Amino acid sequence: MSTKQTAEPTGTGTELHPGRPSPALTLTAALLGFGLICLDASVVNVALPAIGDSFGSGMSGLQWVVDAYTLPFAALMLSTGAFSDRVGASRAYALGTAVFTLASVACGLAPNLPVLLGARVAQGVAAAVVLPASLALVRQAYPDTAGRARAVAAWAAGGSVAVALGPVAGGALTTALDWRGIFFVNLPVGLLILALLRRAPRSGRRPAPLDVPGQVTAVLALTSLAFAVIEGGTVGWAALGVAVVSGAAFLRIEARHPHPVVPLALFRDRTVTAAVATGAAISVAFYSMVFVFSLFFQQVQGLSALHAGLLFLPMTGLIAVTNVIAGKLASRHGTRLPMLLGQGLAVAGLLLLLCVDAGTPPGLLAVLLVPMALGCALTVPPLTAAMMDAVPAERAGLTAGILNAARQVSGALGIAVFGALISDGFVTGMRLSVGISAALLAVTFVLSFRLADRAASRPGTRCGRRSRRSPRRAGTGS
Repeated sequence: MSTKQTAEPTGTGTELHPGRPSPALTLTAALLGFGLICLDASVVNVALPAIGDSFGSGMSGLQWVVDAYTLPFAALMLSTGAFSDRVGASRAYALGTAVFTLASVACGLAPNLPVLLGARVAQGVAAAVVLPASLALVRQAYPDTAGRARAVAAWAAGGSVAVALGPVAGGALTTALDWRGIFFVNLPVGLLILALLRRAPRSGRRPAPLDVPGQVTAVLALTSLAFAVIEGGTVGWAALGVAVVSGAAFLRIEARHPHPVVPLALFRDRTVTAAVATGAAISVAFYSMVFVFSLFFQQVQGLSALHAGLLFLPMTGLIAVTNVIAGKLASRHGTRLPMLLGQGLAVAGLLLLLCVDAGTPPGLLAVLLVPMALGCALTVPPLTAAMMDAVPAERAGLTAGILNAARQVSGALGIAVFGALISDGFVTGMRLSVGISAALLAVTFVLSFRLADRAASRPGTRCGRRSRRSPRRAGTGS
């Protein structure tokens, strides 16, 4: 994901030029779009049982409702930054928002599951365009460093708030309007964004190379892998073969392409490898647990969608605040301390969840989910700062795209794997899913212990300053 755009004329970011709209208008449009795509990544979880009842869908169908959005969102994010540069951020943002809005309406009107899944794919493709373009718009609207830092912080906070509100909004809309309401609500927001964009300045274009073969093989490999896990059986084994062949082709293409979407040489740096692995483990734990426990509250404990959504409020409501605390800790103490504290807290929280069964009081479970979520939120900003310090400045946008894509892909694959586990026995599969998440984070905890100190203390790094900017790189708060 490239975040570099043609520079705006010099001047202060809040200075009004003749005929030029206030930068706050552009920031509002960018924040609304980023918040919308983040909301859609989490709002659907609580509505899954209602969707399943409406279409008579089993567990695999519910998994695809989530992953049909997440997989293209994650995979295409590797290239959509370059696309945004080529056509101009404002044009890319308008196109992505329009497609996302129309796809949301198609989701709400879907007469059957295949149509819903197709519309969810369109949403994911559009979201992959919206994310880098929204950040590029903020960059252009605030050319001065201080104003841009405040604007990016507001942009990142909008994503964190959207993630936090997702389960609650999903429960409320499903209860009040049926599950289709979670998609129809995107229509007025999308139209508002497009109206604001009409008054925003147009972005310049610049040449940006695209690695089409690499992008195609990446999408094919990831989709086939998810299909193999979700569907299983003979078809699943065939899909796994396609995933292996596509993955090998992807690695070969990336090793030879002059402008690869994923430069493999980046992973020669152990800090980059550790940061990507940690980000992936965090996403598996957080997004997969929201998926699993959304179903647990409703299918096992028999709660309503609204009640289930409200039970997630304690764990999601503190994410944005914890992100800020993590940035301050990293600024004062380096990236190592908050990474270790965060992962340790997340592992401890996951181990507590191993005691949960069908008779656990819902209120107690809501409290038990909090340490895991806070640990994840505490880890993301410093791990992103450590990764940014490990690469040259000119590769920061590309590296941020790789990190975000890895996190989204891992979350999607985690949902695929854990959905398969709980379909064979919910409580047993749930505990196994929790145990796997804890084991993954325990491994990355060791990697962070060995490598984070080097990233934080290496001479010439600017950990503190990067940590304050880390929400821009992290994408979403947890």
